[in-house]
Amino acid sequence: MTRVGDVVGWLEAAYPPALAEEWDRVGLSVGDPDAEVSGVLFAVDVTDAVADEAVERGAQLIVSHHPLLLRGIHAVRADEPKGRVLMRLIRAGVAVFSAHTNADAGTAGVADALADAVGLVERRPMLPAEGAGLDKLAVFVPTGDADAVQDALFAAGAGRVGDYAECSFRSEGTGQFRPLAGAHPTLGTVGAVERVEEVRLEVVLPRARRSAVLAALLAAHPYETPAFDLIELVPAASGLGLGRVGRLPQPVTAAALAQRLARAVPATAGGVRLGGDPDREISTVAVLGGAGDSLLDAARRLGVDCYVTGDLRHHPSQDFLAHDGAPALIDVPHYAAEWLWLPHAEELVRRRASAEGVELATHVSTLVTDPWVAAFR
Repeated sequence: MTRVGDVVGWLEAAYPPALAEEWDRVGLSVGDPDAEVSGVLFAVDVTDAVADEAVERGAQLIVSHHPLLLRGIHAVRADEPKGRVLMRLIRAGVAVFSAHTNADAGTAGVADALADAVGLVERRPMLPAEGAGLDKLAVFVPTGDADAVQDALFAAGAGRVGDYAECSFRSEGTGQFRPLAGAHPTLGTVGAVERVEEVRLEVVLPRARRSAVLAALLAAHPYETPAFDLIELVPAASGLGLGRVGRLPQPVTAAALAQRLARAVPATAGGVRLGGDPDREISTVAVLGGAGDSLLDAARRLGVDCYVTGDLRHHPSQDFLAHDGAPALIDVPHYAAEWLWLPHAEELVRRRASAEGVELATHVSTLVTDPWVAAFR
């Protein structure tokens, strides 16, 4: 049986919650982590229509990019939009998991999906992340209890390194202690020195899972007061971070690049828009899915030929293009750019399910949740 919490674990390992912006609300927002799941629907937004599609397809989990509860609500009422969707989901037993800015910053996330559509090679983040925040735990355990303690640490979220799970290191040695008055030792007697054959068990863990892992350690360890080291690891350079910068294998005109993107993303009423000289030769590009005019200055400082993003406003875009040598701008509708990530997330879940030997029915929603339905000229 596959649980909702299993799928959540796979996704959070790929898109660590620690990568999310402080204001974001990522993770499981609706549903029971222990509920069985046999079908998963992937969507940009959780709307009435998406909730209906999940129910019709027999999915017990929606994986969305945009959090349903990003902006807090104070009531769950059937006559209000959020409440109506929540009640529909809960009654149908459909859970909701969202990976938002953590999927923006993660590898094989929104930024890489958009970079793939552009055709970028030799890519790197626009704004590198400081790291997902890893700890290393080393604990001393009697040899006979090492497997049980290790299993508890893995179950709490430790031991994941890249695409590998249940990773650990063991070294053998002899532990020594003398229980003092008031102690209740598992081994030995109060006042006498005790020597025990132990292993030093080492695992890494996401810093966001620190409390859960330590709680699991204390619950599983046979000693009254286990000895352990917890070390915060210095983040190494990685491909994590917002946006991507890279080059095209062959230069193209700005107009040709905009046309390439228009063919790659789902059709929307607004379409893909180009700012700047259509005939400009484009070799280097920066991309950022969703709303990206907050990084206009960063894109200009990078010295790229073109900046691809969405939700570009009139005055900031006008001022940006007025600078000498400013990059061209390509505005991709918010929904359309982020939809490109959904097949990546689906493939990740399929791959993990296959590795676990379980069957999951998955589907990427093609319902257009862009708010604009028509454009008139």
